Amino acid sequence: MVNLNAAIIEKLPLPKLAKKSILVDVLRLDKIHNVISGNKWFKLKYYLQEALNNRYENILTFGGAYSNHIIATACAAKMLGLKSIGVIRGEESAALSHTLKEARSFDMQLEFVSREEYKNKAEPSFLNNLHEKFPGCYIIPEGGEGALGVKGSAEILTILQTNDYSHIFCAIGTGTMFAGIVNSSLQTQNVIGVCVLKGMKNIPNEISSFIAPDKKNNFEVNHDYHFGGYAKKNNELIKFMKVLYEQTDIPSDFVYTGKLFYAVNDLIEKKYFPDGSKLLIIHSGGLQGNLSLPEGTLIF
Repeated sequence: MVNLNAAIIEKLPLPKLAKKSILVDVLRLDKIHNVISGNKWFKLKYYLQEALNNRYENILTFGGAYSNHIIATACAAKMLGLKSIGVIRGEESAALSHTLKEARSFDMQLEFVSREEYKNKAEPSFLNNLHEKFPGCYIIPEGGEGALGVKGSAEILTILQTNDYSHIFCAIGTGTMFAGIVNSSLQTQNVIGVCVLKGMKNIPNEISSFIAPDKKNNFEVNHDYHFGGYAKKNNELIKFMKVLYEQTDIPSDFVYTGKLFYAVNDLIEKKYFPDGSKLLIIHSGGLQGNLSLPEGTLIF
């Protein structure tokens, strides 16, 4: 399915960091699969396992037109011999996004709902209607959110040796991966989540029930690098992503990882970390959103 042996930890060779007394490494989860990329596999793993164990034939999940989760689910379901249904936020447009075209290439059935309806995706009445329309389907929450997604995400820090790091960074969308990483981190480590959405001040409370009692004090959530909100960007972010690639050969995306790398770099510049700190950045993959940018915007 995915090749976890392809994941590596590599030094972040930004020239400015050479002058700092801080080590920065990157866990390249983006290398484990070209479609089920980065954290997507970990968040899907136990949902898919439960569906197979209970002999479901159809997987149903949710996402937008550029959702990494949608395309990863479609690909994984196809590989496992399962049918898949994607409930897509917004009306169907005449020209489908690259993401949705590729999801269809994996035989995912797309069900478009209005943005207003989509807000009810977790409501029992909405879910009951989906079960009536698609009988016998196994529903995976958007982004793999929930206990099984957290359980899978907790395995991210176990695939390679990560005990020596003082700080661990990841991007926060639903908070699922973040909660899993917090749970599997050491109490001596500080896990820092960088919110890529605006107005997520309540995220610590939302994920609190998933965090182990002994890990509730070794994490923090940063809200300063969302660049205006989910999938928002500006020229400064795009320029940073290009420089990052030029200097490191590490590709990033403007929705999640570009903001994450920018945040770490900026915090180092602001002397946020004590001398001798060892930082690990989780590259959570999911670069296909970049295809929504005008041709030539990026150099990778």
